[in-house]
Amino acid sequence: MKKFTFEELPEAVTELYGKMEAIERLLEDNRTNLKKRKISSNHLGKEKCSTHLNKSDLAQLFYILMDEKIIFFDDRDEKHNRSEIQFFVEENFTYIGDSGFQTTIDTISKQFSESKGFTYKDKQIRFLENIISILEKRREKLICW
Repeated sequence: MKKFTFEELPEAVTELYGKMEAIERLLEDNRTNLKKRKISSNHLGKEKCSTHLNKSDLAQLFYILMDEKIIFFDDRDEKHNRSEIQFFVEENFTYIGDSGFQTTIDTISKQFSESKGFTYKDKQIRFLENIISILEKRREKLICW
């Protein structure tokens, strides 16, 4: 990076400020385009169910429901069932992406594999504890109702 002299500093600051404004405009344009794309895709294509879960947690939820045989497409062929569940999630759900916007799912197979792996056991336990907490609060609401 070039070191500026005291005389060059005002011009460098002005240039930097211009670049920062350009970046802000670019980010705002992208945010607007993302919103337009979401609106137009919902009207042109099939509407999808949105979630407040990230992609990994969404995969864990469906993997657990599938693995515990709560939901299924094919209860005789495990591989086919998993493939159908993954396809169902990809086609019918969006998740909250890192940007904070709803994001379509291109593929969820990696996250399904992580849900199965013992390497991610602690992550799955935290996810289950969170879901259990939500369900317990729901039960309490019903009891107090």
